[in-house]
Amino acid sequence: MNPGPPLEIAVLGGGSWGTTLAQLCAQAGGRVRFWMRDRDTVHEIREHRTNGRYTGPVALAPSIEPTNDLAAAVLGARLVLVVVPSAAARAVIRELGGVVLADQIVVHAIKGLEEGTGWTVSRVVREETAIRKLGVLSGPNIAPEILAGLPAATVVASGYPEVIGVAQGALTGPRFRVYANDDVIGVELGGALKNIIAIASGAITGLGLGENARSLLMTRGVAEIARFAVHRGARLLTLAGLAGMGDLVATCVSAHSRNYRVGLGLAQGRLLGDILRELGMVAEGVRTTRIVRTVAEREGVYMPITAALARVLDAELDVQSAVAELMARPARAEVDGDRVVPR
Repeated sequence: MNPGPPLEIAVLGGGSWGTTLAQLCAQAGGRVRFWMRDRDTVHEIREHRTNGRYTGPVALAPSIEPTNDLAAAVLGARLVLVVVPSAAARAVIRELGGVVLADQIVVHAIKGLEEGTGWTVSRVVREETAIRKLGVLSGPNIAPEILAGLPAATVVASGYPEVIGVAQGALTGPRFRVYANDDVIGVELGGALKNIIAIASGAITGLGLGENARSLLMTRGVAEIARFAVHRGARLLTLAGLAGMGDLVATCVSAHSRNYRVGLGLAQGRLLGDILRELGMVAEGVRTTRIVRTVAEREGVYMPITAALARVLDAELDVQSAVAELMARPARAEVDGDRVVPR
């Protein structure tokens, strides 16, 4: 049986996750045009098949063609994967809007919100482009493990079955599964907000407060994520899945997690700017914490961990004082809406 021509795919964003998704698409048989702004990285990939800054010595597939030309990358692509930092999302998506056609499929894998508006990336895509076949990809995806061929899975959410089907076909391999969901806002917010709790988890670990404390933090972190996401229209069950609890667990315990490493540095008393410079890569949770704190306060969503962490990031509070304040809060019901009679 003739399998047909390879799927034409554009991957926008040359960081570690963009490189990993380009590699997965190539391994699944796709023809990948890999766009990034940095000309040196384009040259390195073309000449040496590596993206040393982000993925070290991993050899990238021959069917990945790097380019600085966004229009050339997107032209003729059935699927466009957008994998840039959230701070650059609107600018790149606006540029994409000038070259993408309405019948092309766009799936973003950006785990952050827009500063100022608090909008999700899917909302930015709808504002800046004519695209309607839109989806979001998120899950417990530690890039170095996936590049090493270790088993993993992700979720693609969309209101269009065609989007999910094409994305599954583009990414699925022997060691990588792609699950389907139609709760776009739930998958987006689960992926963005878990980074807040990951920073706090790194701080708890760095202080040596033990596994009971980390379990407490992660569980109450889920409650905050769910409170915010449901307020924004998400389904609660989505947050118990890969894009919610699954991603939270991976990011809160992995030494590969940039956000977790930010928390470790804060617990050591280091300045945030120094920590971020040493990382050399974006830790989305820093921006997201501040954005979500502002939105939650404005819209009346109770998020004490997020509020305390924002004060730590802004150098208004040290980590130990933040923990003490959180532990000293008045007792409350575990589940919102429960009527508990004190004894």
